[in-house]
Amino acid sequence: MIEPAIIETSFDVYAIRQQFPVLNREVKGKPLVYFDNAATTQKPQVVIDALVNYYTGYNANIHRGIHTLAEEATAAFEATRDAIKEFVNAESREQIIFTKGTTEGINLVAQTWGRQNIQAGDEIIISNMEHHSNIVPWYILCQEKGAVLKVIPISDEGELDMEAFEKLLSPKTKLVSVVHVSNALGTINPVKTIIEKAHQVGALALVDGAQSTVHLDIDVQALGCDFFVFSSHKLYGPTGMGALYGKKDILEAMPVYQGGGEMIKEVYFDNIIYNDLPYKYEAGTPNIADAIAFKSALDFTKGIGKENIRQHENELLAYATAQLEAIPGLRIIGQAKQKISVISFVIDNVHPQDIGILLDNRGIAVRTGNHCAQPLMDRLCIRGTTRASFAMYNTKEEVDVLIAGLQKAIKLLA
Repeated sequence: MIEPAIIETSFDVYAIRQQFPVLNREVKGKPLVYFDNAATTQKPQVVIDALVNYYTGYNANIHRGIHTLAEEATAAFEATRDAIKEFVNAESREQIIFTKGTTEGINLVAQTWGRQNIQAGDEIIISNMEHHSNIVPWYILCQEKGAVLKVIPISDEGELDMEAFEKLLSPKTKLVSVVHVSNALGTINPVKTIIEKAHQVGALALVDGAQSTVHLDIDVQALGCDFFVFSSHKLYGPTGMGALYGKKDILEAMPVYQGGGEMIKEVYFDNIIYNDLPYKYEAGTPNIADAIAFKSALDFTKGIGKENIRQHENELLAYATAQLEAIPGLRIIGQAKQKISVISFVIDNVHPQDIGILLDNRGIAVRTGNHCAQPLMDRLCIRGTTRASFAMYNTKEEVDVLIAGLQKAIKLLA
């Protein structure tokens, strides 16, 4: 098996940029400025190499074969599970379930634990800043079971109303499912406190870590959450890959999610014996290549250092915020005291989509719209925002390009 090399480096943003091939391209004759990292991050060469190495060196199905390629593929696949266990500080590797991403992780919990435990009249609490993937599964479950979906309100600054949250809690509360970091606002939510309050009334707590895992240190044991879900592609890894962490006793008590190979021990026409954790929830041939490459992304991030990355991103956030606030008619949406490197904004009398198109003409990639958070936009009484989100490879010079592009776009649209 060919092992991709990890290039170790101190935090030199220009050296780091050279490890991301796509950043060398042009868009419409301009150097690419990629500020859509909250949607998906770009991939370093080591991740691309890991994918190529699997397909060219040891492509085989896992767990079932005794030949060399199958054993190599299985070892590499399971090494990623160990890496994720360490990354989130889970108690055991059996608690790490491979999924297609955050969305499937939430749906898995809703369709297994939820269907087993939620009854008519029970209550599920989410927040007003959730991504649709942490709204729709619970809505469907509540509709099916006759349960009640309650929503934690937010302030105009984009922070959860914790007093209101405590009032929503009751003996009927069975689950609190909240986003760790808002994809639309960048708000960092006090999830440890939320988890503790949920447990006080006997409810379980799920944390949507899609945006937090790339920016914050994650320790599921310290948080005390019952479930934690996240995606590879927001962590410099491949798309179509993610993980669900769950407390072991809860996972063992949950019914199976999908039926097929791997999630079984023995199959008879009149009886089926299901597999142990974590394979109980991993039916069929998994996304082997992307799971293997995900480890390379985790190793890459670890090698650079999350604290180094976080410091750099916070500097970009402060630098961009100051310049954006100086633009007449521009208003930043989401002014939470605790934020990650996401800035959403609106401009007087200008549709966000028009801004996005004009910036794209200058090679600048930003996200526009409601960011799969329509209820949040409704709460803030806006149609949507333009969102710039920063990653380890972005620079202050790129922020300057964004500001110049916005100023020109505003003049054209005035």
